[in-house]
Amino acid sequence: MMDRAALEARLAGLGEAFDNNFRGRDELGASVSVWLDGAEVVSLAAGFCDRDRGRGWDADTLVPFWSATKGLAAACVLRLLDRAGIALDAPVASVWPAFAGGGKGGVTFAQALSHQAGIPALDREVSIFDHGTVVAAIEGQRPLWEPGRAHGYHPRVFGFLLDEIVRRVDGRPLGEYFHAEFARPLGLDLWIGLPPAEHDRVATLYPGRMSDPEGEAAFYRAFADPASLTRRAFGSPAGLAAVSGMNDAAAWAAGWPAMGGVGTARSLAKFYAVLASGGVWGGEELVSGAVLDQMRDTLVSGEDRVFHLDTAFSAGFMKDAPGAARRLFGPSPAAFGHPGAGGSLAFADPENGLAFAYVMNQMSYGVLPGPRALDLVGALYR
Repeated sequence: MMDRAALEARLAGLGEAFDNNFRGRDELGASVSVWLDGAEVVSLAAGFCDRDRGRGWDADTLVPFWSATKGLAAACVLRLLDRAGIALDAPVASVWPAFAGGGKGGVTFAQALSHQAGIPALDREVSIFDHGTVVAAIEGQRPLWEPGRAHGYHPRVFGFLLDEIVRRVDGRPLGEYFHAEFARPLGLDLWIGLPPAEHDRVATLYPGRMSDPEGEAAFYRAFADPASLTRRAFGSPAGLAAVSGMNDAAAWAAGWPAMGGVGTARSLAKFYAVLASGGVWGGEELVSGAVLDQMRDTLVSGEDRVFHLDTAFSAGFMKDAPGAARRLFGPSPAAFGHPGAGGSLAFADPENGLAFAYVMNQMSYGVLPGPRALDLVGALYR
C-alpha cells in the first residue's frame, strides 16, 4: 500500500510535471485530481478554456474526455448484470434477441465488454446520431473475426452495444442509468448526455499537431488506408469526423457511452476512487466485490487488430498489456481504467487505494496518452 506520507513526498514532482506541460508541451487548459483512500489529495487546475484566453480554466471546468467514457459505461453494465443475476459468460442475445443476427448468437457479455465480439466496424453506413439505425446495423452485422478468437478495439460500436444492453435489461438509456445510479448519489460532475443548463461550462477542444508518436507507426499506416479495419472502426458509425464536432452542443447532449462523456477531473477521479476503495461509499455498496474482480481481471491481451499494438482488457476497462513499453496505469497489475483521445486518462489502483484523472482541452497526437499524462502518473509512483 502507498501510505499518505509516501504520496505526499511525490506531490512536488507531480506539480512540477503539471507545470512543465504548460511551459514546454503546449498545454492550454488542464486539470489533475488524485484520491487516496477515498479522499482527494491533489487538485491541480490551470490555463484557459479557449485559445483566445477569454475564459480561465479551474477545477470546475467541464471538458469532453472521449473514450475515458468507456470505463463509466462499463461500470453501468457490470453493476446492472450483477444485480440482475446475469453471468458475464451468458450470451448478449439472452437479453437482446435480435443481436444474434449475422451469426452472433454465441457472443457473450464478456466478449462484448473486452472487444472480442468482432464488430468494431459496421458494413452499413449509419449516422452516429441515429441510435435506432445503428442498433439495427449492429443486429445484422456479421463478425469480422470469430468472436473470442481475437480482439480489436471497438472505438464507437462499443458504446452502442453497452447502451442497448442497459436499455434491454433496465429500460433506461445508459446515460440516464449512470446519472441515477452513480453520478447523483456520489455528487459527480460527470455526464453521459450533458443537459443544456451545463453547456456554458464546457471548454473548447483543439486537435493535436501532427507528430510521430513512438511505437504507433503501424496504427497510423493502417489509419491512412480508407479500406483498413482501423480506419473503418474509427469512422463507424459515421459522423463526427473532426475534433471540432465535439465542440457542438448536439455532441455533448447525444450521450454516447463510448466517447461522449463530459465532466471534471475531480469527479472522474472520484468515480475511480470508489472503485479503488472496495466499491463502498458513504457506507453504501455501489458495486460488489464480484464486479470489482471483473473490472480488475484481464480477459484478453496481445496484438489488437485495430490498434496494431499490444493491448489488454478486462470487462470493459483497459489494462496494461504484459511487457508493454508504455504503462498507462502505474506499476500495480491490479490497476484498471481507460484513456481518451488526445491524452485524457483515468484509473483506479486498488492495491494502493489510489485513483487518478487528467483531462485537458489541447489534445495530443497519438492513439494512447503520451508524456503529458504519463509524466503525471510517473510522479505518483516515482
